[in-house]
Amino acid sequence: MDYDEMLDRGLEETPEIQGDSERFDVTDPEVRQEGNVSVFENFQTVCSDLGREDDHVMKFLQDELGTSGHIDESGRARLTGSFDADRIGEAIDEYADEYVLCSECGLPDTRLDKEQGAVILRCEACGARSATSG
Repeated sequence: MDYDEMLDRGLEETPEIQGDSERFDVTDPEVRQEGNVSVFENFQTVCSDLGREDDHVMKFLQDELGTSGHIDESGRARLTGSFDADRIGEAIDEYADEYVLCSECGLPDTRLDKEQGAVILRCEACGARSATSG
């Protein structure tokens, strides 16, 4: 069997990846102002939808929005400054693109691994691996 025949056989036996990123749905952020703080009420729900640790999502939001904040005892994100739901939603979309959706197949079936100090996005669906910004 030559190379081309083996390649054809391999492609025939490779299963099709079922599904698409359309099944990936993140809850819209619910945000309210409390003085000079924006309270992200459903922060835990959004983190659960993303399938990521709340500390990692919080750090990204702080960097992306250029602010400080913390997660309160109720699991809400409290961000210093005035940010509306649209702006926080845009940041969550950017987080999903960077840390959740596979750059190769677009599916959300990924996990974050650490290899030699670098954070790697590993896709469980197609096996792709890509470095993230951290």
